[in-house]
Amino acid sequence: MSTPSKRVAFHTMGCKLNFSESSSISRDFIRSGFEKVDFRDEADIYVLNTCSVTENADKEARKIIRQAKRRNPDSAVAVIGCYAQLKPDEIGEIEGVDIVLGAEEKFNLLDHLDEIELNGSTTVIKSKIDHVNSFTPSYSSGERTRSFLKVQDGCDYTCSFCTIPLARGKSRSGTIKDTMKIAREVAATDAREIVLTGVNIGDFGKDRGESLLDLIKKMDAIDNIDRIRISSIEPNLITDDIIDFCSSSRLFMPHFHVPLQSGSDKILGEMKRRYITSLYENRIAQIKKRIPDACIGVDVIIGFPGETEDDFSETCRFLHDLDISYLHIFSYSERANTPAASMEKKTRHNVKKERSSILHHLSDKKLREFQNQHLHEVRNVLVETELSGTATGHTDNYIKVEFDTKHTENISNTIQSVEISEIKNGYVIGEMRNNHA
Repeated sequence: MSTPSKRVAFHTMGCKLNFSESSSISRDFIRSGFEKVDFRDEADIYVLNTCSVTENADKEARKIIRQAKRRNPDSAVAVIGCYAQLKPDEIGEIEGVDIVLGAEEKFNLLDHLDEIELNGSTTVIKSKIDHVNSFTPSYSSGERTRSFLKVQDGCDYTCSFCTIPLARGKSRSGTIKDTMKIAREVAATDAREIVLTGVNIGDFGKDRGESLLDLIKKMDAIDNIDRIRISSIEPNLITDDIIDFCSSSRLFMPHFHVPLQSGSDKILGEMKRRYITSLYENRIAQIKKRIPDACIGVDVIIGFPGETEDDFSETCRFLHDLDISYLHIFSYSERANTPAASMEKKTRHNVKKERSSILHHLSDKKLREFQNQHLHEVRNVLVETELSGTATGHTDNYIKVEFDTKHTENISNTIQSVEISEIKNGYVIGEMRNNHA
């Protein structure tokens, strides 16, 4: 099936981990002679890498599958990823789907394609998640400025709202030696920045007697990369040693994303999170003590079963008092086969909508405060886009800045010294200073 005339298109839903995996799988297709095209174009094979964190993700996946088949009725449609692992038979019944591969087999998609032509019916290859034990490294390419490097997969936690352990299996990772080999492949591309991704990155290496601290110490010496970020890390796993190392690191940026989920210890207990608010508060304080200019993002779930007005108010007060930079806000979405799905005292949709709005306002306020703290500072900006004399990029501490290029051409994917000069309607405006790199 892998002939030069074949066109393949990928659509990726969900997290950075999915993007790194889709990119690696697409490179397998290209090496086998396929032409990669945009998902909106006509293709011979459409590959949908799915997410299933929320019910909306499932609905979106079904819609995209139907759209692909309408684009080219003679195409083959392959569905992989988390939704494919959790509900393979449900996907297999969707008209137009040709092959469904779960967590164990998604990286073997090319090997299974001949079955599509031979059978003429939907092929569903299922694996019990308990049997998914291998780790397959991957990284994204194509976005010049940064690459998402997968260093860990799966999760051993049992949070009561989460399907990820059911979709991705137990926590596992490669060795530091193997991870560094892949990182050097990334460094040989145009990428200037690496983002370490995984389901639970703080657990890196625990199955091999290694640790995340061991890994980032090795990665800090890598050549041909200017920046490294940790995509997200659990509060109970971000140790003083990791914070101390990042504070003096050559490559690791002053930017952390630390999931909270709730500012109520009662709700954290119901969620089966592995910390309480006092530990979380301590971790944030330690980061800001060692790295005062650090940007800190926070995940919050609102409307968890049993969350009262008092619980939500407690969350608001807790977040208000924390020295954080922005929030990622999620409305609780009931997922099958999770303990939370059988909990009583569901939160009404209109209540979740109202609480979400309150936290979005708080997030905007926190972001403005963080931006204002750095007004008139000169910081290094990695230029991501450049159009009609205007460039956009992120500072080392993840402030998105827009600035006039002063007729300097072709600075995309370079690092520029930029003064943060103005904050206007939520936009940070900068002015170029001396060229940095």
